[in-house]
Amino acid sequence: MFTALGAAAACSPLSRVTGHSLAPNSRLIIYRHADRVDENLTPQGIARAAAFADALETMEIDAIYSPGIQRNLDTAEPLARAKGLEITRVSVDQIARRIARLSAGQSVVWVGNSGNLRDIWETLDLEGPPPVEYGDLFIVTTDATGAVQIDRRRVEIP
Repeated sequence: MFTALGAAAACSPLSRVTGHSLAPNSRLIIYRHADRVDENLTPQGIARAAAFADALETMEIDAIYSPGIQRNLDTAEPLARAKGLEITRVSVDQIARRIARLSAGQSVVWVGNSGNLRDIWETLDLEGPPPVEYGDLFIVTTDATGAVQIDRRRVEIP
C-alpha cells in the first residue's frame, strides 16, 4: 500500500502563528514514527501506530506522506488501511517546501523522523517545539486568511 513521489489524546492550548508558508485552508497532520528498536517497531510501537489511526478516525484525510523508512511506513500503515489510502513516499530533500505544497488546500499526514520533523517545523517557522517525541501528534491548520492554529496532542497507548 505504498506509492512513491520523487524529488520535484489530550490537547494543549491552540497556538496562532502567522510567519509560515502554508497555503490557506490547509491541514498538515505531523506525527513522529512510533517506538522502535533499529528499523522495527517494538510491540509498544505497534500499539502506538494503531492508536494513531484511532486518534484520526473521524478526521478527513486526503493523503498520507512519509519518507521511505520502514519504521515510518509501519507507523502510517494502520492509518492508511483505515482510510483506504496509500502511503506516498517523499524524499526529505527540501521537505518543508514540498510538504507545504502537497498540503495546499488539503488535509494531509506526514509521518516522519525527529530530524525531518524539526526541519519542517523550523523552516515553516511554526511556534513552539516540534513534535519529536513518540506519541506527539500536531495538527497545523490554516484558515481562509492563512492564519495558523496548532493543536498539540499526544497519542497514548491504551
